[in-house]
Amino acid sequence: MEDTPIARQLKPGDRAYRGRSVRLISETNEQIGIVTFEDALRRAQEADLDLVEMNTKSEPPVCRILDFGKWQYQEDKRQKEAKKNQIQQKIKEMKFHLHIDDNDFNTKIKHTLEFLQRGDKVKVLLAYRGREMAHQDQGQVLLDKIVQMIGEIGIIDSPAKLLGRNCQMIIAPNMKLIKKKSADNAKETAKDSEKKESQA
Repeated sequence: MEDTPIARQLKPGDRAYRGRSVRLISETNEQIGIVTFEDALRRAQEADLDLVEMNTKSEPPVCRILDFGKWQYQEDKRQKEAKKNQIQQKIKEMKFHLHIDDNDFNTKIKHTLEFLQRGDKVKVLLAYRGREMAHQDQGQVLLDKIVQMIGEIGIIDSPAKLLGRNCQMIIAPNMKLIKKKSADNAKETAKDSEKKESQA
């Protein structure tokens, strides 16, 4: 019998199981032990539930008594939720110059924070022009300022390093903090909704 990675409902007359033994788990998650396929099927029918093949890699195979339709619904729901919560991380680039003005600097910091809060990494690129290469100490001061402005939302994933005339630094999102803030905001929104409803 081939391994079946997905749970499968078993029915009377299943040729793969006829005359075989299975390791049975009850509807209350109790380990019943090794019983014949026919006995397992009888127990499932008496409980008005289904006999479901859960693991064929073990010998004897593991079967469980449960409501297969309900199990499928919950499994689909769990997979959709996992897919929804999965964040596809991208790397965004934010370019700075040594003598950047305050407005431009603040705008770039704002965009950097937005990228990080979305779950993306940010490549901070400091481009030196002309004789600015002689003032790399000022460049380090600017990079330190960028890190300070980003605060706890970002974590330095790759420290600043000079590549030709550009200094590059990778900042990754602090997902633990971002998720916490998102959960806190959701709670506050729920509280505000409840307050408005009580005042209505």
